Amino acid sequence: MNMEQTGSQTGDDEIVLSSHTAAQWKRRKLELAQWVVRPKPAAALKGTAVFSGTEVDEQLYPALVQLERCKLDTEFSCAGVSMLDNALDHSLYAYITFIASESAERFVQLAMEYMKHRLLVSYEPSKGRYDLSSFYIGHNRSFCMLMTKCARQYDERCHSLQ
Repeated sequence: MNMEQTGSQTGDDEIVLSSHTAAQWKRRKLELAQWVVRPKPAAALKGTAVFSGTEVDEQLYPALVQLERCKLDTEFSCAGVSMLDNALDHSLYAYITFIASESAERFVQLAMEYMKHRLLVSYEPSKGRYDLSSFYIGHNRSFCMLMTKCARQYDERCHSLQ
């Protein structure tokens, strides 16, 4: 892996590549505790779209289309749900998992530079994948919008090199 490892190793063979302050981790832990006990009534049905045969959150769909256009492979491509989950369920946090490659590494670096502390990035060497998620709980909508912006920037760079 060429990316500089600035994060920490966790007990389950996962390396956190993004860096966050102790105060940011404390805020995240508090948000998680509040999310667990908070009622989650549906104000409106969650919108979904079909991407590569899988139902995904419609807010993340534009990013996934851009990423696919640049031939970046995603393993889990939903806002807070995996392909095994119901796409309409409430989500703890938004995420995308990328299969490790040079292209994925370049995208991860761009996303970390652009999203800074709002992005949690981990790398699983044993599985060869990057997990990008919203650092803060309940920020799914902003994560999806920022991922779309990053994907568009990456797409522009990708096609300007061709």
